[in-house]
Amino acid sequence: MKNAAISSTKETAVQSFWRDEALPFIEARSVEDGREVCYGKHAHEAFSIGAVTGGRSTYVNGKVLERAGPGSVVVINPDVVHACNPDDDQPWSYRMLYVDVEWLGNLQHELGVSQDPGFRPFSTTLTTQVGLYDGLNRLHAALTDEYADTLQKHSAAVEFFSGMCRTLSPAPVPVAGGDNLKLARAAQYIREHCVRSLRLEEICAAADLSASYLFRAFKDRYGMTPHAYLVNCRIEYSRSQLKRGRAIAEVAAEAGFADQAHLQRAFRKFVAATPGQYRR
Repeated sequence: MKNAAISSTKETAVQSFWRDEALPFIEARSVEDGREVCYGKHAHEAFSIGAVTGGRSTYVNGKVLERAGPGSVVVINPDVVHACNPDDDQPWSYRMLYVDVEWLGNLQHELGVSQDPGFRPFSTTLTTQVGLYDGLNRLHAALTDEYADTLQKHSAAVEFFSGMCRTLSPAPVPVAGGDNLKLARAAQYIREHCVRSLRLEEICAAADLSASYLFRAFKDRYGMTPHAYLVNCRIEYSRSQLKRGRAIAEVAAEAGFADQAHLQRAFRKFVAATPGQYRR
């Protein structure tokens, strides 16, 4: 699906998604009138970075809460719970880029940012650096330009993210304690089995944690309950399948949702778009 883009229906924001099969490591989204957009707290497997081009919003990234206005660039590491919602009934517009973690990690390694190919998170959550803001908008324009060829778009992506890696400070490497490793095992178990019905007992067994401790500590570590994390993983899985153009009802059943309507409600909460809008 080359240069795939869609416009919204009247009841949602005026928005579009861009994808290109020749550049599978990156996806773009643009919202031109987002006053009706409302996100629940969610997380992405991908690294995401966005530019606020109009209006003001409340931006939550992990345990950080900030105000974002025109000229702001938000930086969201993979699997970090976040949400960004506009002021009441005020115009709001932004552009987002979602980038494959492996691709970005390899680029960091090539640039000497990290000693191994694995992705290294950034400490920045929001910046108003003009160069980064302008560069992101130029990259978005290049990606969505129907006359630009694949080499031009790929080169623009490498140029922007190379500059971004040199500009943004890497986060310090965390020291993992025993409980953090157990919580990571719980999260991994949920991700690997998200398309089927899970019981709390089996997650606890996989992580070797009690139910009461898991519920309390998991929410503190990941910003959402194990169940919310499960739904988020199902949405991420659904996104990957909808990109391939698969039928929504088929994806809903395969991803573990009760029916298409169930997927529709969850998708709108986590993605602020309908599955049909995202798939086209």
